[in-house]
Amino acid sequence: MDFTTVAGLGGLAFVSAAVVINLIYVRGRLPFPMSAQSVDAVEESFAGVGDALKRPSVLAPATWLCTTIFAAGLLSVLWRGGEGAQAWALVGFAGVLMQNATFTVVEALRFGMATAAAHARGTTAGLWGFSNVLFGFNQVFLATALLGFGIAGSDVGFLPPWHAWLGYVSSALLFLSSSSGPYNADGANRIAVVGLIGWLGWVAWIVACSIALLRL
Repeated sequence: MDFTTVAGLGGLAFVSAAVVINLIYVRGRLPFPMSAQSVDAVEESFAGVGDALKRPSVLAPATWLCTTIFAAGLLSVLWRGGEGAQAWALVGFAGVLMQNATFTVVEALRFGMATAAAHARGTTAGLWGFSNVLFGFNQVFLATALLGFGIAGSDVGFLPPWHAWLGYVSSALLFLSSSSGPYNADGANRIAVVGLIGWLGWVAWIVACSIALLRL
């Protein structure tokens, strides 16, 4: 099987796993960063979360593996060495790696908050603020991936104009949402819808890229 095919499947697998994880969080009423819940409500949720927190996290390593393979596949197609516009693919690949590394910390913080809520509630507020701001800042790496791969993909003709502009617009929205991170330590993101729209654009962009990789 060609690596581009594996990369395309990796991108689709990531999107599928991300949807499943978010559905589990919604059904389990687990607190999301930027959910605008009070610290008391967050503490109560995490104190009684039990094994519900563990189930979606089982899939998290698979999502990071899939996105890395997907990004490596894009890099192999878009950059052939040199210093031209195609080198922007390196920026896109770096964005995916940084996103994975940062979200690993976000995921681990959830378990820290669950432990704190059960044994030392006074520390939950600090961990909750840390998680909210880090989650917000993390969006800049999604924006970086979309921008880098978008410029390189347009240069080689891999991305049609509509696909490239989907990435650029989503990147701008994610960057704007990320920039508001310092004001969202309490979880009340005033422009949360901007980040959500940007994230949905990122997901749609991955699906379209994955299909393009499968067609190579």
